[in-house]
Amino acid sequence: MISKIYCGEASPGEIERVEAWLNQNGKPNPEWLQMDKTSRDQWLEGLFNEIQSSADINSPKVITMRPRRALWLSIAAVAAVLAIFFTIYLERPVLQNKPGPVQLSVLEVPLNQKMKVVLADGSQIWANSGSELKYPKIFNGKTREVYLSGEAYFDIRHDASRPFIIHTGKVITTVLGTAFNIKEDNVLHTVVVTVTRGKVSVANGSQSLGVITRNQQISFNTMDNKSVQTNVIAKQAIAWQETDIHFDDITFADAAAQLQQRFNVKISFANEKVKNCRFTGTALKAEKLDDILKVICAFNNATYQTKTDGSIIIDGHGCN
Repeated sequence: MISKIYCGEASPGEIERVEAWLNQNGKPNPEWLQMDKTSRDQWLEGLFNEIQSSADINSPKVITMRPRRALWLSIAAVAAVLAIFFTIYLERPVLQNKPGPVQLSVLEVPLNQKMKVVLADGSQIWANSGSELKYPKIFNGKTREVYLSGEAYFDIRHDASRPFIIHTGKVITTVLGTAFNIKEDNVLHTVVVTVTRGKVSVANGSQSLGVITRNQQISFNTMDNKSVQTNVIAKQAIAWQETDIHFDDITFADAAAQLQQRFNVKISFANEKVKNCRFTGTALKAEKLDDILKVICAFNNATYQTKTDGSIIIDGHGCN
């Protein structure tokens, strides 16, 4: 009986599959049973090589062969074994075409520091204190995807054929080319996306949360799965990137928001009157948060206290 097959080079796993079938169904004769594992592997590998020499792997063709009668009593057994070869060959292109795991580089930003990374496509990312960013060294697929924990500012190189996707927990931010800020706050259980240029789509998994443009913001609460879209002054959301902080006739509440961004700390008020006090000044890059707060509180007739969890609460009679 003649068996027609398609076949490629044998792998150890394929040899094991054929050997297992033979032991269970092939009814091998005593000669096969007397072989040790090494001899069986060598014979099966030789069979694969013979088939390979008769077939072009890159352009498979039908070949014809006769089984070695010395090893099998049943021609039907040979046909069944060759059918296994055929199945393996059909499966192989599918396995070969599966993309391998993507190797991700990990950027971990120490506390009280900021770090910048330039991606393979020319996009730039500034990561804030205590943040973690995972990104591939090169983008091979139809999308450009990174993973953020913490806060970062993105300036993404435009590529209409490959959207840029940021994963922040379950929140997915998708862009083509734009600049925006993402902040994940594990204390407040929020993810806040603020756009400084272009257009950004924000989603919670498959649920769309909205599309925002310049000076717009989406704040998503990860506890109750609710989102709020508002108009904002985007430069305040990215003030943490600047070397100096400029307070230009702003309220204490606005100043506190900038300090939160810069030093990655939660600041709250015990007295609402203090929040509305206005002032002008500049905080230099090298200044510590304590030094800045001492000056601002002195201007606005207020005091502050650092709690055990690191958060800060401001109190006082407020400005006149």
